[in-house]
Amino acid sequence: MTAMQADRMTGEDVLLSVQDLQVWFELRQWGFLRVGSVRAVDGITLDLRRGEAVAFVGESGCGKSSLAKTLLGLHRPTRGQVVFDGQSLGALDRAGLKDYRARVGYVQQDPYGALPPFMDVRRLLHEPLIIHGIRDRAERERRVHQVLEEVRLTPPAEYLGKFPHQLSGGQQQRVVIARALILNPQLIIADEPVSMLDASVRVEVLNLLRRIQQEHNLTLAFITHDLSTVRHYAERIFVMYAGRVVEQAQVDALLDHPQHPYTQALLAALSDPDAANARRQAEIPPGEPPSLINPPAGCRFHPRCPRVMAGICDVDEPPDFEPRSGHRSACWLHRH
Repeated sequence: MTAMQADRMTGEDVLLSVQDLQVWFELRQWGFLRVGSVRAVDGITLDLRRGEAVAFVGESGCGKSSLAKTLLGLHRPTRGQVVFDGQSLGALDRAGLKDYRARVGYVQQDPYGALPPFMDVRRLLHEPLIIHGIRDRAERERRVHQVLEEVRLTPPAEYLGKFPHQLSGGQQQRVVIARALILNPQLIIADEPVSMLDASVRVEVLNLLRRIQQEHNLTLAFITHDLSTVRHYAERIFVMYAGRVVEQAQVDALLDHPQHPYTQALLAALSDPDAANARRQAEIPPGEPPSLINPPAGCRFHPRCPRVMAGICDVDEPPDFEPRSGHRSACWLHRH
């Protein structure tokens, strides 16, 4: 999707809308004394379009997984709302939330931890169908065979009776993907889907997810810290830092022309065998992300930023600027 197409986006193109979302977790001492909150997600507004693949990137602890679990309905917003296909998740009762979760698939980071060891593949894939009211065993079996074919576990009969420990890591993750697809979702959230896999199978699994997303016109949200792969598997990138989105753009625009100093630091940190880039990597800002219990005033990146402006960056929180068409960056450097 080009920047011009994005500018012409209508409300009907939006599948999921996040509006001023905050997800804070209370900290208590001795079980009852409130001593603060972890601001895991702290003021995010964005839209996910129908049929697009996006990536949320950032360091560990930036809020990516908390955002993903909120989109799945596992965390309730502290403030703001998540609107899916025109309906606010906060307004859903238990039955409505169950129906919503049938429309959203989840691919976990650790496939072995995601698969109950006492269930074989057949039972793993039948279970969500039973939970969501598919009583006809023949229909369930048909769907199970179909989805195993889609994730390239063929012939299906060879895998149905196997338990997770009898599968390789790549095969386990294909079963996790199959389980995410079994209810024909509209949105799939993949949380670091290849970080636990051998390098030799990572590309295969990413290609599989991208192919399925395109064939079924799904909205696919990758959660990752690896900027080196997103160019090939996503159309837009949201860069997160300390619970906020600090930059967003089409993939090529963001990777070729990063605007926020934090995004520039992430790209500088990528491994590069070219010795000519050693000096560029030496410019990576020192330090660690701030505490989400007591984040700094102003721009949350300013304690580490090599271009910080005293009296501005450390005082006022920057809004979203648009230094390039369709390219947003929350940085005071773009205020003019």
